[in-house]
Amino acid sequence: MSKRLDYHTQSPEAIQAMMGLEKYLAQCQLKGTLEKSLLHLIKLRVSQINGCAYCIDMHTREARKDGETEQRLYCLSVWRECPFYSDKEQAALAWAEANTLIASTEISDQLFLQTRQQFSETALVDLTLAIVTINSWNRIAISFKDHAMLEAAD
Repeated sequence: MSKRLDYHTQSPEAIQAMMGLEKYLAQCQLKGTLEKSLLHLIKLRVSQINGCAYCIDMHTREARKDGETEQRLYCLSVWRECPFYSDKEQAALAWAEANTLIASTEISDQLFLQTRQQFSETALVDLTLAIVTINSWNRIAISFKDHAMLEAAD
């Protein structure tokens, strides 16, 4: 099935606001609250949970381009079972999963404290904004069948 509509042209101001969030997240990398590699993992894991083929494709490509290993990409959906992720990455992934599945998963005080041990207050807000942003992109792409725009394999 083809893309349902071009949301970029139908609501450019809203998409510009979303791009503002992306610009902010890129600045987080520069100010050191969120590493680029961590953002790739978060965007990819959230997209896996949401089943967004377009975003999985895009973020896998971006992560590879920026040096992420195949092993870590392949095992991301079972990250709890693998030794390839740092304590900080594990905390971020757990936080991302809980925030993505918020309707069915409580964000417990224990999870907050475990995540807070790895992130400053500012970094935790930035991490949460990254999760909110990719969840929003997933919902837009899925709603308007943006997966029809998947690129052919390299």
